[in-house]
Amino acid sequence: MFSVKPRLRGRILGALLLVGAVLNAAELKMATTTSTDNTGLLDVLAPLYKSDTGVELKWIAVGTGNALKLGENCDVDVVFVHAPALEKKYVADGFGVDRKPVMFNDFVILGAPEYKAKFAGKSIEEAFSIVKKEQIKFVSRGDNSGTHSKEKSVWKAAAGAIPERESWYVEAGQGMIATINVAMEQKGLTLADRGTFIKYESNHKGNPPLVIVFEGDASLNNFYSIMAVNPKHCAKADYKGATQFINWIVSPKIQNAIGEFKLLDKQLFTPDAATRKE
Repeated sequence: MFSVKPRLRGRILGALLLVGAVLNAAELKMATTTSTDNTGLLDVLAPLYKSDTGVELKWIAVGTGNALKLGENCDVDVVFVHAPALEKKYVADGFGVDRKPVMFNDFVILGAPEYKAKFAGKSIEEAFSIVKKEQIKFVSRGDNSGTHSKEKSVWKAAAGAIPERESWYVEAGQGMIATINVAMEQKGLTLADRGTFIKYESNHKGNPPLVIVFEGDASLNNFYSIMAVNPKHCAKADYKGATQFINWIVSPKIQNAIGEFKLLDKQLFTPDAATRKE
C-alpha cells in the first residue's frame, strides 16, 4: 500500500473527475427521420452504441428534407434518412460523404378496411387514380419527408401533378404517427412506411382503426441510408465519430440487431448494408 499527500491526492482526484467528465460528455449528433424514432428502433440502437463505444447518440427526428438541411447547416455530424434521390443530390452538392445503405421496408396505403376491395389487384398509380377520380379524402405528410417525397412522385406518375388545391387533399405538415391520426380523424387515406404502421398497430394492441388497404407494389420499397456530414463543408463536424457510427451500424452485429427488431412479432426493417446495389 502506498500513501499520497492530501494536496496531491486532491489534484489526482480532480484530474480523474475531469477525465471522467470528458468521457461522459462524448456524444454524436445525428439528424434522422420520424420513422426511425417513432418505431423505437433508435431506442434500441442508442444503448447498444453507448455500450460498444462509450459514445452517447443524440438525435433529432424530422422529415428527410429537414434532416438534410440540419446536415447542410452543420448542426449535426451524421444523417440517417430515406429519400435516395434527395440523398444523392445532397452528396453531389458537397454536403454529405460516405453514404452507405443500412436497411429498407416499404410504403403502404392506410385506410378503413372497406377500401381493401377497391384497390385489390391495382398498381399504386391505379390506386392513386381512383383516389383522385372518387375524391377520397387523402392526408399527406406535407413536410418534405422521405414519405412525402415518395407520395409526390406517385401523384405525378398517376395524375401528372400533385392535387394540392383539391378540397379532398389535406396536408398535415406533421410526422408519420400524427399524420396517421389525422387520416383516422378525417376518415381518409394516407401513405405510410410499414415500420411506423406496425408501431401504430402496436399502440392499438393489434387492432388499429386504420389498416393496410394497399401494399406490395414493386415501386414502394423504402430504402434508408446513412452518411457523414462533409468535414470540408463543416469544419467542426465530428467526422471521426460519424465514421465510427456508420461502420458500427453497417456491421454484421448491428445489421442482425436491426433485423431482429420486432413489434407484434413483425419485422419492421430489413437490413441491407451488404446486399443493396445502387
